[in-house]
Amino acid sequence: MSGKTTIYDIAKKLNITAATVSRALNNNSKISEATRKLVMETAAQMNYKQNKLALALKSGKSNNIGVIVPRLDSNFFATVIRGIEEELYPHGFHVIICQTRDDKNLEIENIDALLNAQVDGILMSISNVSIEQNESFKRILKKNVPLIFFDRKANINGVSTVTINDFHGAYEATKHLINQGCKRIAHLSNNRLIEIFRDRYLGYKQAILDSGLEFDESIVIETISKVEEGRKITKILLNMDNPPDAIFSSSDFTALGAIQEIKAQGLKIPQDICVAGFANEPFTKFMELSITSVDQSPLEMGKMTAKVFLEQVRNNDTIKIEKKVILKPKLLIRKSSSKNSNE
Repeated sequence: MSGKTTIYDIAKKLNITAATVSRALNNNSKISEATRKLVMETAAQMNYKQNKLALALKSGKSNNIGVIVPRLDSNFFATVIRGIEEELYPHGFHVIICQTRDDKNLEIENIDALLNAQVDGILMSISNVSIEQNESFKRILKKNVPLIFFDRKANINGVSTVTINDFHGAYEATKHLINQGCKRIAHLSNNRLIEIFRDRYLGYKQAILDSGLEFDESIVIETISKVEEGRKITKILLNMDNPPDAIFSSSDFTALGAIQEIKAQGLKIPQDICVAGFANEPFTKFMELSITSVDQSPLEMGKMTAKVFLEQVRNNDTIKIEKKVILKPKLLIRKSSSKNSNE
């Protein structure tokens, strides 16, 4: 048989109506199990492929879920996506992945593309530049498409979120550095308009104050999550008249840059200066000088985000119910900060 097989071809072969074939393929309850099974087997033999877009337009369901992340070259986001996929696939959903590269216009384009593709939900971690992009997010809700934020979020009424306790993770990391005898701890922050980075800054600051140490805003520097930026900022810190004896970074990448610059200046880690990061990127534990970091439980975060979505789509009444899931971070102490232990 040449060309694509249609429901009319299947109907002709089985001597039934095209409407019966269509109902059987779509699991209509009016069709007997024997007829449904016969149609499905014949469709498979004839290599019939359903038009997914037409089916989505007709039923209002595509079984596709959009996932938007700032970047894909990150173990954290890749692992979150893995968790989402592992949780959704058994329920018949497929994942369409988009990245914004922290570009406002690209984020809007991604949202438009997913809505045009008739996705059944959008799970996203917002970009650094989308804090004021509430109109784009509200447009998703106006179409009655479930929207769930994970990790980086905007605060919108009726939108569920899955995050970790960034304040607690930063507090514990800073407290650990203080327990190692560090008294002047610098902080490499990120865009504090984004809640997760603001919370990490506040956790760091509170740990300093709770320990009775002097809080010095001059050694808190906002940067972006890149190794070269970590080197550049650390060079500035080490050239101060009163340089820090520890660095807590809101990112493992800037922490790695800090370590590279410290070594380049002939200083020893952790003897001269301790370093801790955030995210538990794979390289942190495999380096000869392993890096202390806060684990964000990305696999659990992905699975939980998917579970929140499934809970909403199973009951339309829950779509606009705001659910806040906060996971507990874990501090992983390694060589880069272990003055007083063998870790």
